[in-house]
Amino acid sequence: MDDVTRRSIRGQQIVLVLQGGGALGSYQAGVFQGLHEAGVEPDWVVGTSIGAINAALIAGNPPADRTERLSEFWTRVGCQGLIDQRWSLAEFTSGITHLNTLVRGVPGFFELNPLAAWGLQAAVGVERAAFYSTDPLKATLRELVNFDHIDASDMRLTVGAVNVCTGNMKYFDSAHMPLRLEHVMASGALPPAFPAVDVDGHPYWDGGVYSNTPVEVVLDDNPRRDSLIFAVNVWPPRGAAPDSIWKVLGRQKDIQYASRVNSHVIRQEQIHRLRHIIKELSARRTSTSPRAVFARVGTQATPTCSARWKSSAGAATLIR
Repeated sequence: MDDVTRRSIRGQQIVLVLQGGGALGSYQAGVFQGLHEAGVEPDWVVGTSIGAINAALIAGNPPADRTERLSEFWTRVGCQGLIDQRWSLAEFTSGITHLNTLVRGVPGFFELNPLAAWGLQAAVGVERAAFYSTDPLKATLRELVNFDHIDASDMRLTVGAVNVCTGNMKYFDSAHMPLRLEHVMASGALPPAFPAVDVDGHPYWDGGVYSNTPVEVVLDDNPRRDSLIFAVNVWPPRGAAPDSIWKVLGRQKDIQYASRVNSHVIRQEQIHRLRHIIKELSARRTSTSPRAVFARVGTQATPTCSARWKSSAGAATLIR
């Protein structure tokens, strides 16, 4: 990193936001390695789905070991071939191409759930109602992630999961509570492939079901801080019109799981503008009419900055 870049980010918290994406999560490991080699170390890592697993591997290890732990995880599971790139029911229709993975699972990640053989209508319980068991992933994360280190570290970790019964998003944040294995497992429990995970008596599914790119948890943080956000996008929001059913399935997933960063930024610009209007009204309420203040302040531009950062390992959006 050059001196100009170092000066530009000085005083800001650096946040790395990792979205869900199945096997595409391996690109996130490459992005983190690129940041690490450039001397950029996040103060806060936020993740959902496979992004939560990568985030735990980063925050749950000392700086010198993080890229090695990420590499070890993806060496174990990446070369085996996850359920394509999407972990969705549609991928179970892909036939012979993924037959070996569908039948055997992926060592160190998931294995076939024998209860699934009872049929789709069998009442086996929310924590067993899935095609696969993620017990192998529990063992892998226990080996590669030091949760005591997360509690003691200055690096903040946040993972998102959705409550199965209420449909509400829940962010488990190391700034407010000790994070444990079940929080990360819950964030990566995408149905119907993987079962719900119990956290404090409530079943949770993959946070990507609700919000696949959890930038909002950073923008809504209190107290507010100047932040440089690296949001790693593994789903393209734009694409050609699909001309086959298979391509339709892929494009549908692209749109469903693509980043909503632009809409989050627009929302923050509106909130930022309103704060300035309220502040201006408060300061001038005795000398200037509210209509005049709104007319003048409402035309002011909101200072924002957005750019693209790319590497061979993946892509990230920088929001300032």
